[in-house]
Formats: sequence, structure tokens, C-alpha cells
Amino acid sequence: MPNAKLFNMAAENIGEVTLSDAVFGVEPNKSVLHDAVKNHLANCRQGTQSALTKGEVSYTTAKPWRQKGTGRARAGYKGSPVWTHGGIAFAPKPRDYSYTLNKKVRRLALKSALSAKAAEGAIYVIDNLHMDEIKTKAFQSFLSKLGVEGKALVITENVDEVIVKSSRNIPGVTSTTATIISPYTVLNNRALIVDQAALKKIEEVFA
Repeated sequence: MPNAKLFNMAAENIGEVTLSDAVFGVEPNKSVLHDAVKNHLANCRQGTQSALTKGEVSYTTAKPWRQKGTGRARAGYKGSPVWTHGGIAFAPKPRDYSYTLNKKVRRLALKSALSAKAAEGAIYVIDNLHMDEIKTKAFQSFLSKLGVEGKALVITENVDEVIVKSSRNIPGVTSTTATIISPYTVLNNRALIVDQAALKKIEEVFA
């Protein structure tokens, strides 16, 4: 069964936690992870891009020059897509790029992402993740003592305003709760800092 190191708020290693095989011990499915990441990025797209077609550009419809005898190519109007500043052929228009994945696929993708992080030893379980006051410097020091560098995801059982505000100004560090983690956010971070209560909630919800 997969294990993760258990730390206290002094960043001292106080033991190990046995992780659920059903959530952290599955064989990562690369195809499903690819589908989940692609779905997340598509759902994040604003879809506000727009360009003018040949029927929408503001140009006269008069024929630029006579059909024959000039030595130049035939031309019917200045808004043609083949001309500079003309319309765009098959111009992009505002659209919704979002789509949904099957629930079983989403769940398998999350388990695959969590299992990959567990296999890398990138999950740090904290016995009681809390802070008495909002202090970015103190939280940064805590992460440094853990040996966490670069992008990190802090997972709490419920929204903890003190943790959120203490971590949000640290470059690369984001926070979330146990029930709304996604495969993309897990894969997009080097380390997972997980409160022990949040870990139980993850295993309870996704097992």
C-alpha cells in the first residue's frame, strides 16, 4: 500500500500515513489524464475571439478595375479574403468551447493523478494544518522547512481563510479544498500539502 510522510506544523517528520489503495494506488491511465487536462483547458477558454468575414468588412462593392486588358488578376471587390485588409475566410466567431466528461472518466483521472503523485513521494500530509494568524512569511518558512520548492497545492478539508490568505501571495502556491480538487491542478503542481482531515475526506469521497 502507498505511504506518505506525516509532518506537524513545525515541519518535523512525525511518522507515516498509509494511503488508500483505491485512490492513491491505481495504475495511472495516461489516456484518461490527457482527456481530463484537455477538457479542463477547453473549459477555461473564454471563446471571445472574433474576426470579420468578407461580408462584414467595410469596403465598397464597386469593381476595382475592368475585367480585361489591364494585365492584372481579375478582381470583383476590395473586401476579398485574398487581399490585404480584406475579410477573413472562415473567420472565428465567439463560441463556447466547454464540454463534459463522463463521471467515471473524471474520477479515474483524479485517482490516476493522485496515484502518480503518491508514487513520486510528492504528497506531504500535515497532522493539523492551521495558522493562528495571516502571515505569508511564516507559511513560506513552513514550506521551506518541508523542502517544498516551486509549484505547490495546499489542500484543506474546508475553506480556511487564514491558510488561503497566507499562501496566496507566494509564487506558485495555490490552495483548494478536498472535494473540489481536479486532475489538472494535481498534475500542474510539484507537491501536494494535504491536511490529514482533508486526506480522510478525499479517501471517503473518491474511493
